[in-house]
Amino acid sequence: MAPPTSLPSHERARVEDYLNDKIQVSADLESLDSLLSSLRAQQELQRKQLVDAHEVLSNATKASNDHAKATRERAEAFAAEQADIDRRLKAITQSETSDEAVRRLETSMERLRRLEISKGYVELLKEAEELSKDALTNIASEPRTALKPYSRLRNIVLSLKEAQPAAEGAAPHLVDYTEKLATALRQQMKTFFGSRLHKTLEQLKWPTRELNITDTLLAEWRQDVELLIDLQTPELQSRDALPSGQGLEPPVLFPLETMVHPLDLRFKYHFSGDKPTNRLDKPEYFLSHIMDLINQHGGFFASYLQPILDEKAQLIGPSLDWNFYNALHAFITALLPILRQKVRSFLPQISDYPQLLSHFIHELMNFDNEIRETWNYLPDPYADDNWKGITWEVLTKQGWYDRWLQVEKDFALSRYKDIIDTPESGHIDYDGMELTATKPTKAAIRVNDLLETITERYQPLLSFSQKLRFLIDIQITIFDQFHERLYSALEAYLAMTSTLGRTVQGADGQASVEGVAGLERLCRVFGSAEYLEKKMEDWSNDIFFVELWSELQERIQQNREGGRNVAGTMSVAEVASRTSPAVSNSLEVHNQTSSSDGALFDETASAYRRLRLRSETIITSTMSSNTLSALKPYSRVSTWATLSTPSTAGSPLSPSSDLSHAMSTLSTQLPFLSRALGIAPLRRVSRQLLLSIQTYIWDNVVIKNTFSPTGAAQLASDIDHLCHVVDSALGTAGHAGDSLRIMKRLNEGLCLLGLSASPQEQADLGSALGLWDVEKRLFKDNESAREVLAELEIDTLTETEARLVLERRVEIGS
Repeated sequence: MAPPTSLPSHERARVEDYLNDKIQVSADLESLDSLLSSLRAQQELQRKQLVDAHEVLSNATKASNDHAKATRERAEAFAAEQADIDRRLKAITQSETSDEAVRRLETSMERLRRLEISKGYVELLKEAEELSKDALTNIASEPRTALKPYSRLRNIVLSLKEAQPAAEGAAPHLVDYTEKLATALRQQMKTFFGSRLHKTLEQLKWPTRELNITDTLLAEWRQDVELLIDLQTPELQSRDALPSGQGLEPPVLFPLETMVHPLDLRFKYHFSGDKPTNRLDKPEYFLSHIMDLINQHGGFFASYLQPILDEKAQLIGPSLDWNFYNALHAFITALLPILRQKVRSFLPQISDYPQLLSHFIHELMNFDNEIRETWNYLPDPYADDNWKGITWEVLTKQGWYDRWLQVEKDFALSRYKDIIDTPESGHIDYDGMELTATKPTKAAIRVNDLLETITERYQPLLSFSQKLRFLIDIQITIFDQFHERLYSALEAYLAMTSTLGRTVQGADGQASVEGVAGLERLCRVFGSAEYLEKKMEDWSNDIFFVELWSELQERIQQNREGGRNVAGTMSVAEVASRTSPAVSNSLEVHNQTSSSDGALFDETASAYRRLRLRSETIITSTMSSNTLSALKPYSRVSTWATLSTPSTAGSPLSPSSDLSHAMSTLSTQLPFLSRALGIAPLRRVSRQLLLSIQTYIWDNVVIKNTFSPTGAAQLASDIDHLCHVVDSALGTAGHAGDSLRIMKRLNEGLCLLGLSASPQEQADLGSALGLWDVEKRLFKDNESAREVLAELEIDTLTETEARLVLERRVEIGS
């Protein structure tokens, strides 16, 4: 169906598409009416929407026009008003232009603002001066009333200070003036209240031993004390408001400052000038005087001042109650400035005298300890740390630690040198140890005593770095020097016993390293090394060194991220090289290395352990060498096969004459070792010695010779005599038969060599097996050999070794 031709081309196309879609077949013409009706409804709806859209557009256009008109009217009104303001400004400021008029007006306003501020400053100054005058007016008649204007004046000062940062430092002169005014008022009031208290104290006869204590005087004293405490309370509040970590000294309460004043005068009288009590070599005089003052007057403060402080603590509240928790401690706090002043003047006088400086620091440590332990002194009960003490102030805050450390180090090294230079220092101390223990030299014992004394010198120190430096710079240094001395002595012995050394020394020099003399040289090194090694183990388990080690581990873990030094100028590596490798390991294995994995003396103890083991090896080697050299004549005996039965058959055989030298060597040197060495090392040395003898006799006597029955019996008798000498020399370190049990291989060989070849003799001896029975079964096959060896209770020798031994009998070998 074609659309109407009056429509535009694009609309015609849309109508044509619509009609083609709706009317495609003749049957669609039947629904034409309904289609037309639908189209008319849609047209009507669109017409209404168009009308509504026109209405909305009309309203929006009208609102836009109205807004533009209102804006234009306001702009015109603003321009008119601005012009009026400019005219007025010009008239007021007599300016040519409006900008100039504005600048002049701003200048005037700034002057007005400054005038207002100045007026406020003047009023504030007036109030401050009136408060000061008011306080001074009432101080005599109504002293408690005078505290209120002072408190107000102090609050003004604090407010001005707090406002300064926000005001960019404005009015510094005002702040300075009011602060000086408050300070002057505070000093005047403190002086006045202090004078009142001083008069009352005179009536109380303070500080004599016989005080005039009456109810009236106590009431007056209490009032004066409370006035001074109330005067000081604002200052205490200011201190309490400061951030933690300021390092402030605990405050001295004003009333105690007054009460301590006569004690201060008395102290200066006795311990200044040329008084006999003022001696540089007796610092304990003035230190004990302070202790006497605490003992003498502490009871008064505990009885009469403590109730006042308890009331003040309740009134003030928990923020300041730590200032009033203990009257006795407050008294000690008041006395300490007297001591500090004396110490500051005392130290420069003794700084060039090492002995006096050392003695003074030691006495000062004792004083601090007594204050802590006797009085449990805690100036601030809420602080994390205990009271550090006057010693800490001297060594750390005043910087005397390095000087004192050098003095102590010089003393220690000098004492060490005196010990070493003593002629008897190298002698073995047989009396100072138990009989069953290894004997060190006298020098080792005295060095250990010196080091223990040094520990007592620095143990009271509170600074971890200071204790660690003392340990490393002095104690471990002395340990190292003594180790070097022992090591050098061992090296000297080895050099003297070398082939070249024997040639250079000649016969006289050789005598000093042979026999017992040589063993004594070795035992000095061994005994000293073992003694100090054990002492270091004991020290490592001591609570002082355990705590020091634990704190070292904690510091390493805390500083592991920042890489800072662990103690003073010492790095982790430096500390590890002088103490224990576990120090470095704890950096590598975080949270896996505990304090039990090492100890402070690991490195030093390890060096002594290596020296001990090496010297023990040399003792064993030397003893074996001496004995085997003495056995050489015995190894050359060749009559074993020709010995006949002695005329006194059945009686014990005497040792061979060629064995006498070896027996003499053992009977001389072993008793010395049994006296010088402890049971454990003596057993180790003797065991290795017997094993060496066994190997030597086996290789040079048993295997190289043939034996008749008598020869075999003689050899067995000789070995028995040799073992008896060893067992006798060992004493309590051994047991009967130990030597034969150690030389079991040789003993079993002698059992085979001594088998009877005669049935009658076999019967007399009560033996079930004779030489020929054993020979037949031993050489038959390995199974038979094992059976016969088991019957003979021989379990060390192999079948081959047993056959080799049995072949040494003349009867079988022939």
